[in-house]
Amino acid sequence: MTFSIAGYCPETGMLGCAISSSSICVASRCAFVSSGTGVALTQNVTNPDLGPLALELLAQGESPEQVLDAIKQADTDASWRQLGVLNNRGEGVTFSGSEALGIYATAQGENCLAMGNLLANEQVPQAIVNAFEASSGHLAERLLQALEAGLAAGGELGPVHSAGLLVCAEPKWPVVNLRVDWHEQPITELRSVWHNYEPQMQAYITRAKDPANAESYGVPGDE
Repeated sequence: MTFSIAGYCPETGMLGCAISSSSICVASRCAFVSSGTGVALTQNVTNPDLGPLALELLAQGESPEQVLDAIKQADTDASWRQLGVLNNRGEGVTFSGSEALGIYATAQGENCLAMGNLLANEQVPQAIVNAFEASSGHLAERLLQALEAGLAAGGELGPVHSAGLLVCAEPKWPVVNLRVDWHEQPITELRSVWHNYEPQMQAYITRAKDPANAESYGVPGDE
């Protein structure tokens, strides 16, 4: 019910993911990122507990392979899961359980990994990886381009309804945390939200770090 990408930018240290699904609110359950640590994706028949656990183990210095083994052992229903773990060096690993739904596949590339289930075809994750590797610019933009490429390659077999974009950088909180929880064209809508958020993103970071020198809020009542 989901296709996704996790990516790392070695130039900035940013980590992030983009995800879409026929299900409502996919990013609230399936996408997990921690600054300086890594990315965890847990999808198919989802167990959201596995995302925070994976990030905790990465923070303790475990390799992605060790983390994947540990979270599979922690979940007695691991055969229903599709999992991806990417660390802060761009090293990743994926897993698709025997009960993964429909056509499912994964792909790995330089500083990225992609996964999907109930796909239109097995080539979707590789199309996502190819687009990410060919892209440049801000990590959020690269992730979104990769998600769009997955949709263009066939995406999920049925219509998608939700999408999300999550990126962490130097601050502990996500500098990009955008969601479209229910929409007829959620990836297109996510692109619109990113288009509006991108020019404001740095201002919000400045307000957190140095409010005395932050630019005007630009709202009624702000002198």
